[in-house]
Amino acid sequence: MKKRFLGTIGAIALVGSATAAMADELSLDERIAKGLALTEDRNAGNCFACHGAEGAELPGNSGPPFIMMKMRFPDREVLKAQIADPRVRNPNTNMPPYGAHYILTDQELDWVVDYVHSL
Repeated sequence: MKKRFLGTIGAIALVGSATAAMADELSLDERIAKGLALTEDRNAGNCFACHGAEGAELPGNSGPPFIMMKMRFPDREVLKAQIADPRVRNPNTNMPPYGAHYILTDQELDWVVDYVHSL
């Protein structure tokens, strides 16, 4: 039997597919917990450096607070787009484009949206 080499792209696709399948199996509470962990992580989302939220440790105040997020962003895709690349709506924003600059993966963006949208 001949072994087939997938190469880097093929291996990444397989890992990505497995990660996506695992993510689909997570409960909403688990996804929210993962999103919270990313927002708190100073090497990932670091959202609380600028945004205040109930229970946040050392929250900043240069960005709008995370309150009433479902009312402010009833469409989750609009919220995700805002986090992924806020320059689209405000070219002068100080907020990093987490998706456009690959700071967070698409899956991580979904988890952050799950958390932020729960507030």
